[in-house]
Amino acid sequence: MSDSTHSFFDMHTHGFVRVATSTPKVRTADVTYNAHGIIEEARRADEQAVDLLLYPELCLSSYAIDDLHMQGALLDAVERAVDDIVAASEGLTPVLVIGAPLRRNGRVYNCALAIANGRLLGAIPKSFLPNYREFYEKRWFAHGRDCVGLEISVNGEDVPFGTDLIFAAQNLPGFVFGAEICEDFWSPNPPGTTAALAGATIILNLSASNITIGKSDERHLLSRAQSSRAVCAYAYSASGFGESTTDLSWDGQGMVYELGDLMVESVRFDLEPELCITDIDTQRILNERMRMGTFNDTAEAAGRPEDWYRRIGFDHEYTAGNIGLRRPIRRFPFVPGRAHKLDEDCYEAFNIQVDALARRIMATSAKSLVIGISGGLDSTHALLVCAKACDMLDLPRSFIRGYTMPGFGTSDGTKFNAWKLMKATGITAEEIDIKPAARTMLADIGHAYDPDGGNAPEVYDTTFENVQAGLRTDYLFRLAGQHGGFVIGTGDMSEMALGWCTYGVGDQMSHYGVNSGVPKTLIQYLIRWAERTDQFDPGLDEALEAVLDTEISPELVPEAADGSIQSTEGRIGPYELNDFFLHHIIRYGQLPGKVAFLAYHAWHDAKGGSWPPNFPDDRKNEYDLPQIAGWLEKFLYRFFQFSQFKRSAMPNGPKVTSGGALSPRGDWRAPSDAVADVWLTQLREALPDTASDTT
Repeated sequence: MSDSTHSFFDMHTHGFVRVATSTPKVRTADVTYNAHGIIEEARRADEQAVDLLLYPELCLSSYAIDDLHMQGALLDAVERAVDDIVAASEGLTPVLVIGAPLRRNGRVYNCALAIANGRLLGAIPKSFLPNYREFYEKRWFAHGRDCVGLEISVNGEDVPFGTDLIFAAQNLPGFVFGAEICEDFWSPNPPGTTAALAGATIILNLSASNITIGKSDERHLLSRAQSSRAVCAYAYSASGFGESTTDLSWDGQGMVYELGDLMVESVRFDLEPELCITDIDTQRILNERMRMGTFNDTAEAAGRPEDWYRRIGFDHEYTAGNIGLRRPIRRFPFVPGRAHKLDEDCYEAFNIQVDALARRIMATSAKSLVIGISGGLDSTHALLVCAKACDMLDLPRSFIRGYTMPGFGTSDGTKFNAWKLMKATGITAEEIDIKPAARTMLADIGHAYDPDGGNAPEVYDTTFENVQAGLRTDYLFRLAGQHGGFVIGTGDMSEMALGWCTYGVGDQMSHYGVNSGVPKTLIQYLIRWAERTDQFDPGLDEALEAVLDTEISPELVPEAADGSIQSTEGRIGPYELNDFFLHHIIRYGQLPGKVAFLAYHAWHDAKGGSWPPNFPDDRKNEYDLPQIAGWLEKFLYRFFQFSQFKRSAMPNGPKVTSGGALSPRGDWRAPSDAVADVWLTQLREALPDTASDTT
């Protein structure tokens, strides 16, 4: 393996930082015992190549010790223990963020201490002290809201102290973190927000937070919201077993969110110490901030915190090389990813299309919907959307005029499926054989196609295919005019991304593209969802299953002598990979080399499981790195250089997923005459041993 390939497998090269929450062994007010527990967890985290390790609030002294926080003996012991932990951290990978009470000018502060490789980097005091219900913190602690630009003496060493601190690894761009403490998180204006506006990509919350019914859900709600609103990763660690249960109980909850996505969660109510580990994508966070003007406007409105926050730098001795990736990577990123809300999310995706089409029917006073039915995935899903739109508007399904138009490559199976679908949905169904018109056009333009059957395979060129695609669209437009309706586009977002459609007079054009915001993998899943949740009469299920089991093909070329058919995925690549590439490139602008890295970890091992559930077993494919790099190269060329002119002229259609859309009036705006060189070059530089010449 070359040095460059070795670097490719190093997650830090791609902007990842391994973050963990810890629930260490603690014993009430036993500072020495607690320090040992903190050090043990630091060593365990070091063995697992953790970069940043978060502990609970006041874990060094214990949280629920009330007036013992005012005892000099305990506070002296805390300072000595801090010195021991700092010394023990030397040579360990993780940056430790621990909770401890510290004294300054006759006040005690509830602090978060950042410790890295034998150095105490600084201390952040808690801003908001709860003093209601079971909490009484103002009795013991001073708030830190006005502590800025200060230092604090710990064991005779002056270190930065204040709420204006963030910590940045000098040698890992993007590894920048800030901290807030427990109640800060419940404040209407959490200090972690300002730290994020100052440049922190990771916000930590050291929490004690006793557990009551429903409180875990509240923590999730706040963590998810804060990671989304502050465009950051948010790590939360609460006190666990070993805290005083005089009047309270503790569950030791740890979790990490990134941009609203739950990355990992600990086991609660565990007697043993626990590390909750995930890899955070700091580059994804920075890319999202770059795209989200509101974040930068907010930083400006807040007085540009990056100008007045103190950025404490440190050199991070991280574990390099291939240490794997500890992070959920969805193989199908356009498919809803929340297991507990899967049906609800699919219902929403489907009805976005239905609602949009219903509005277009009303706005145009249409007398019919005209749609071509091939018996394939896209036209099947578009037909389902049309049927539901008619149901919503109390229109008879005969309002939909479906036409199956067999050509030279149409198989008996897809033609049978098309008729079965049209009959099962109760639409007005007709068939138009386009072969005679296609023969006439091919002859008129002097094409070499021989209608008597003596042609050679090379005659089946792009012109041969496009004549058929163009005729189908021409028929549909004329039929729409004849019947006072409009043409429903069936082409999907994945096809538009790859330019796998015939421009202008072909399937690229319609009056309204209901599928234009829906990638192929989502269409596959929505059809399964519609079947599984009985969105239609059960009599339709058999037809839907037949469509789902049919190989994806444009069926524009006759079956070969060996029985093989024209394969779409054999030509342009597996849609499951192309949709993966598309999501990470248009949604986050990730580097091609990083997209390959992510795809490798998602797809190189079929045993790693699959998402979503209910995808058939034959979708649990696996791809090695050369395959991924090869298909990614083709994707980059087709997306950036080959097909933008088609997207620039695409019809109206609804955006469906938060992963983006390709409408030139919406998410994606690009010149039609760009070249793909910079993306192809970056991929080849990231993977010189693997990438091949583009076709």
